[in-house]
Amino acid sequence: MTVHPPVTGHCDELQDALTAFRASAHITERWGEHLAAVLTGGGRLLAAGNGGSAAQAQHLTAELVGRYRDDRPAFSAIALHADTSSTTAIANDYGVDEVFARQVRAHGRPGDVLMLLSTSGASANLLSAADAARAAGMRVWALTGPAPNPLMAGSDESLCVEAPTGATVQELHLVAVHMVCAAFDAAVERGTRRDGDGDGRR
Repeated sequence: MTVHPPVTGHCDELQDALTAFRASAHITERWGEHLAAVLTGGGRLLAAGNGGSAAQAQHLTAELVGRYRDDRPAFSAIALHADTSSTTAIANDYGVDEVFARQVRAHGRPGDVLMLLSTSGASANLLSAADAARAAGMRVWALTGPAPNPLMAGSDESLCVEAPTGATVQELHLVAVHMVCAAFDAAVERGTRRDGDGDGRR
């Protein structure tokens, strides 16, 4: 294992991990294209994570409800942890492991997508959410740290970042989020040109 110096070594660690991560570009492209088909068809993305991964999940939903680069229609995407009243009520009444699963049962519909982000891939509340989503007929994607991990095993597809620290995993999760958004926007734009109606919806 390469030992990097403190502080500036963080950049070196990130660069090493990013080089390996480039091989995963085809996964983010596939996810973005599939998500475009789901959301332009009236479906929804649900996303969740804990701590820093919650911020990454909310970053993703913000890009879809708002915009990533160019202007386009708004699409339905919900960061489950962002509803503090629901999450605290559920945690109080049903336990922390249910904070996302119960919301998945409330908001998810067959064909929707659930994106789960976790550096460890072992968070119990995310594993419960994955179970709930699969039971609801949703598709489950996981962005995790190194494989193998339980969340990877409990998802339909996963992108596992090989990096020695959680910080670097989270940084590459943000790269993945932006790559998914780029692929999403490109697919929506292609659909708009095909439809010729100017709004990208079928």
